[in-house]
Amino acid sequence: MMMNRLVRPLARFALIATAGLGPAGCMLGHLNSPTRMDRGLVIILPGIEGPSMWNANIARGLNEGGVRCGIEVYDWGTNVPGGMLINLADIERNRAAARGLSEHIRIYQAAHPGKPVHVIGHSGGGGIAVLAAELLSRDRPLTTAILLAPALSPDYDLTEALARTRYGIFCYYSPYDAALLRVGTSMAGTIDRRFGQAAGAVGFTRPGKANSEDASPYTRLHQVCWTPAMRRSGHLGGHMGWTERRFVREYLAPLIADFNRGGVDPGW
Repeated sequence: MMMNRLVRPLARFALIATAGLGPAGCMLGHLNSPTRMDRGLVIILPGIEGPSMWNANIARGLNEGGVRCGIEVYDWGTNVPGGMLINLADIERNRAAARGLSEHIRIYQAAHPGKPVHVIGHSGGGGIAVLAAELLSRDRPLTTAILLAPALSPDYDLTEALARTRYGIFCYYSPYDAALLRVGTSMAGTIDRRFGQAAGAVGFTRPGKANSEDASPYTRLHQVCWTPAMRRSGHLGGHMGWTERRFVREYLAPLIADFNRGGVDPGW
């Protein structure tokens, strides 16, 4: 009964995600031209809804904000109609999707050695970003992993993923993301199959032993909580606010552009 109460909102969610999208995915092709790909790559991972107007808005916001490297939306989900619950709950399928993504990153890195690679994962895509990062070589790390409202449990161990990033993991979360990342994940679970509120609502917790060897990579975990000032960029604190084009342009694009220029000390 509780699951049926969740399925109906998810169905409406899918209709909203694709309404008015039209050929938007095709219209992003110019963002991964060979010239741009030679400068680096940003991989955008959708939430459990799959490619949608929201992921397209992230791509456009990055471009408008001055990110001049390749930008692509990577579809990690199932093509089964109405497969959002599969994308959320099938951990083995999602681990396979993460392996595919990690191989996609390796192929790019081999063809473009030394170029920056960023992964931006929204909601369920934040979980896939972490699972994929864990599979990468420490010798060829991601530049950053940016998690927007990640549907992972707050106490998920980020040690391996953090160790495979140069500048770390950035977690953007909002305590007002209640419908999907408090109630929703309590009913249907997170990407790592825990039931309760998600890190996208409360942030990640750090290991209890702050001085342990396992805790040291957590110096590269950077958590950003929603603030009322973000309303000026169109982000009202909800789940989809992180994908607002203006928010991405004003908050995320300068961060990535600065990293791509080498303007940040990895030891910060």
